[in-house]
Amino acid sequence: MAMLAQRGTATEPNDHAGRTLNLTLLVWRQKNAASAGKMVTYEARGISTDMSFLEMLDVVNEELIARGEEPIAFDNDCREGICGTCGFMINGVAHGPESGTTVCQLHMRHFKDGETITIEPWRARAFPVIKDLVVNRSAFDRIIQVGGYITAPTGGAQDANAILVPKADADAAFDYAACIGCGACVAMCPNASAALFTGAKISHLGHLPQGQPERDDRVIRMVEQMDAEGFGSCTNIGECAAVCPKEIPLDVISFMNRDLLRATRRKDREAKTSNE
Repeated sequence: MAMLAQRGTATEPNDHAGRTLNLTLLVWRQKNAASAGKMVTYEARGISTDMSFLEMLDVVNEELIARGEEPIAFDNDCREGICGTCGFMINGVAHGPESGTTVCQLHMRHFKDGETITIEPWRARAFPVIKDLVVNRSAFDRIIQVGGYITAPTGGAQDANAILVPKADADAAFDYAACIGCGACVAMCPNASAALFTGAKISHLGHLPQGQPERDDRVIRMVEQMDAEGFGSCTNIGECAAVCPKEIPLDVISFMNRDLLRATRRKDREAKTSNE
């Protein structure tokens, strides 16, 4: 069994203000999915400990551009840990050393002066490299498209109490809906499994009354699509939950498996009855 990713707490030390770091970066550079990639060494000098990791890469890229070199490509958008756009491996750990943290929330105060940092893209067959640290995560979109929704007409906004939901179910659904689809779970899993992501989306709707009419069809379609995308099988190692920036628990995988077993048995009974 693989060792769980070792990550620290998300506490922010306050004794590093005004400090700067000199770092050596080993960065994966790859022109596109069809070309061979390689690790390239860069020096990052005078990096403020108050910078985020992406801001540090911005500084490095500005220097590369000034020298007429190709900047390092990486995904980013909100830079607030909300959108799930950013993400790559830092020293072998998805999103880096701090727990409950995305790359854009990771600050340079968590690294040491003179440290060598290895930066690589997500490694999974279902996430082909687009360029450098950017990978194609559209496989997640296709999993959502086949079942991560409800088809009930909404019309105008309903009163919040129109459909009563037990607090325990509402709390669980809210926690599972926190998944931002960054792909860290896939990247860290030795099998490149998407079970945590898919389980979170299935569990979110499965805990709400609005998600019940399509519950069985949903889990069957989403799991089938997950397999069709080329993700590996889950063997309950737990690396996925260890690096999830939203701390989605392994419980969602058990929920998904229970729903899949029930839905499959129901389909089998219906098929048997129709053939009699």
